[in-house]
Amino acid sequence: MPDYLKLAVPAWEIALRCAAIYLVLLLGLRLFGKREVGQFTLFDLVFVLLVANAVQPSMTGPDTSLTGGLLIIIVLIGLNFVVSWLRVNSPAFNRLVEPRSAVVARDGKWDAAQLKRQGITDEDCGAALREHGVSSVAETTLVVLEADGSLSVVPKDHRIMRRRRHVRFIRH
Repeated sequence: MPDYLKLAVPAWEIALRCAAIYLVLLLGLRLFGKREVGQFTLFDLVFVLLVANAVQPSMTGPDTSLTGGLLIIIVLIGLNFVVSWLRVNSPAFNRLVEPRSAVVARDGKWDAAQLKRQGITDEDCGAALREHGVSSVAETTLVVLEADGSLSVVPKDHRIMRRRRHVRFIRH
């Protein structure tokens, strides 16, 4: 067998290291907030790239073989499949990994404490209202920060309802 296919450590050790890193990153990104990959800021992208670079040796250990790299890919795909399956089939697991929605405005008034807790600025609020065709919070019945990071706006005058555009924010 060529050297580039020979594992330097047992396959189970690479799989275990990979699973541990995956679970820690999943937990860390869950705590990171209500944001999807498509909404990462430049700072988020730099962070993810640095984390990926930092954890790579932790997953492979001293192994630099092609076989080890392929094993890591298989383990990550498998873990991702299991997590996705659990999210759909286990309400308890889904509550653990999926953040809850948060009401940030009710009856035309912002909840300042909730906005601060969720890390939403005045500029973010204004942009979300404009995206939904509303000029001020006084024209709303409800504004909710959804689990996916988008702000849903329910206007007082339901004829104003517009197709929702995805405006998402960080949840701290």
